[in-house]
Amino acid sequence: MTKDELIAQGLPEHIGIIMDGNGRWAKKRMLPRTAGHKQGLTSAKKIVAAAAELGIKYITLYTFSTENWKRAQEEVGYLMNLIRSHLRAEFDFYIKHGIKIDHIGNLAGLPEDVQKEIINAKKDTENFTGTTCILAINYGSRDEIVRGVKKLISSGTKSEDITEETISKSLDIPNIPDVDLLIRTGGEKRLSNFMLWQCAYSEFIFSDTLWPDYDEKEFYKDIEDFQHRTRRFGAVPEQNS
Repeated sequence: MTKDELIAQGLPEHIGIIMDGNGRWAKKRMLPRTAGHKQGLTSAKKIVAAAAELGIKYITLYTFSTENWKRAQEEVGYLMNLIRSHLRAEFDFYIKHGIKIDHIGNLAGLPEDVQKEIINAKKDTENFTGTTCILAINYGSRDEIVRGVKKLISSGTKSEDITEETISKSLDIPNIPDVDLLIRTGGEKRLSNFMLWQCAYSEFIFSDTLWPDYDEKEFYKDIEDFQHRTRRFGAVPEQNS
C-alpha cells in the first residue's frame, strides 16, 4: 500500500513504539550491545521521518525506562550519552521534518546535562507544527501515575473530585490523545510499564523484527493492519436488522 492510500484510509493520531531488540541485534553480529543502540537510533530517525511524511500527529518512543537503570553502568552511560548527543546534533533533522520534541518521564531523575538537553530541544522546537515526537526517557507508567496522583494531592484536590479526567490532566503531558496504535518490536509480547493509562484502548501489534531492522515498509504495513481493525471501545457493534 502506498503512503497516499494509507493517508486516505485514515491514520492513527498517536502511535507508541516500544523499540525492543537492540541488544539481541548486536549479539547476533557478535558486536557490543552499544552497537545495537547506535543502529537503533538510525531506525528511530527513519520511522520518525516516515511518521512526519504521513502526517502522524504524535509518536512516542520508549527510549529509556525507569527500570533500565538496572543495566550495566557502561551501557547506561552510553545510552545517556547517546540521548545527550542526539538531542544536540539533530536540530537540522527536526527542522527538515517540522518535528516538535516533547518528553515524558521523570525529568528530575536524569543527569543535569541530559535534563538541559531535553529542555533545550523542547524549547527550540516548540513552534514546529509537524509530528510531535515524544521521548519517553526515565519513564515508567506506574511512576507517572504515582507522580500524577501526588500532584493532585498537593494541589488540594478532594477525593470526591478525582475522576479519570483529573488523573489524565495530572500526567506528564496532559493534552496528548491516548495511544491508538502500540507497536512493539523484538518478539516480546508485553507492555513493560509503557503508557498503561494511555494504552487502555490501543490496538497492539507485536513484531518479531529486532528494532534496528525495523523499517518504513514494515511501519506502513503495521499502520495498514491498524486500519483494518474495528475499534469498539467496549461497545457492541450495531447489528443489521
